[in-house]
Amino acid sequence: MARRSTHDGPDGLAVVDKPAGWTSHDVVARARRLLGTRKVGHAGTLDPDATGVLVLGVGSVTRLLRFLSGVGKSYRGEMVLGRATDTLDSSGAVTGTWDMSAITLEDVRAAARRFVGDIEQVPPMVSALKVGGRRLHELAREGIEVERAPRAVHIARLEVEPTAESGVFALELDCSSGTYVRSLAADLGASLGGGAHLRNLRRLSVGCFGLDEAVELDSLEPARLLSPAEALRWLPTVAVSDDEAASLRLGRRLAGRAGVPAVPAPWRAVDPAGALVAVLEARGSDLQPVVVLPPARTGEVPPGAPAR
Repeated sequence: MARRSTHDGPDGLAVVDKPAGWTSHDVVARARRLLGTRKVGHAGTLDPDATGVLVLGVGSVTRLLRFLSGVGKSYRGEMVLGRATDTLDSSGAVTGTWDMSAITLEDVRAAARRFVGDIEQVPPMVSALKVGGRRLHELAREGIEVERAPRAVHIARLEVEPTAESGVFALELDCSSGTYVRSLAADLGASLGGGAHLRNLRRLSVGCFGLDEAVELDSLEPARLLSPAEALRWLPTVAVSDDEAASLRLGRRLAGRAGVPAVPAPWRAVDPAGALVAVLEARGSDLQPVVVLPPARTGEVPPGAPAR
């Protein structure tokens, strides 16, 4: 079971396979009931019609979600050529149609190559981005459209495959946080001389957390949470003694040591039992705790750690 702290609820990271038709807020509300705690938050929204990986912080791990917000993501979806919608996906009203039956797989692949790398996107009106203190999708429901500044994103990989349906192409991509896949499909369709929309979007991974370890929402329970240490498993690790762990929890710096370069990137400090003590950032040759986690209560052992 995931470690518990003074808030008397579970602490850990939930990797959920979000079902279609649920908002990210709906998933958080359901997780709170299943886990018996109010301290649940998510690391980045996923569209209601989309499925796949949604990462939730529980208990003290909600304080670690900021380190997950900027990690890369992977998606799979289907681009439908010849029909644009006001939501850029299959849930919206059709705003334009084109005969794009002559477009071949090689045409789409050639166009897709131009979208790999650093590009700019205009956020869709149906996104959760705030403009003037209000979310764009709230304004869109009121029939209000506002100017949106383009945002820089990075597409590391974009692969195109045929499907059994004419005019429909499967897209699979690795991208930076903040990328709108529906906008990518719409822009790709426009670059081919017409329009397109996205359907069947599925998020394959958030950082190093993929579908292979995601749980169905209704199967979520404290025993299925990853430990706080696992929540930041991709960060470089500093092993600390029990005395150093106690010092870090008081907000004191960890003096520089051999093998630990002084770099701005965060580090995770892990104690001899394998529990996450703190997240550290470089301050000169020292490492300063920027987030400190409470110790495990007496008799409790972090997941995967040997009994002591």
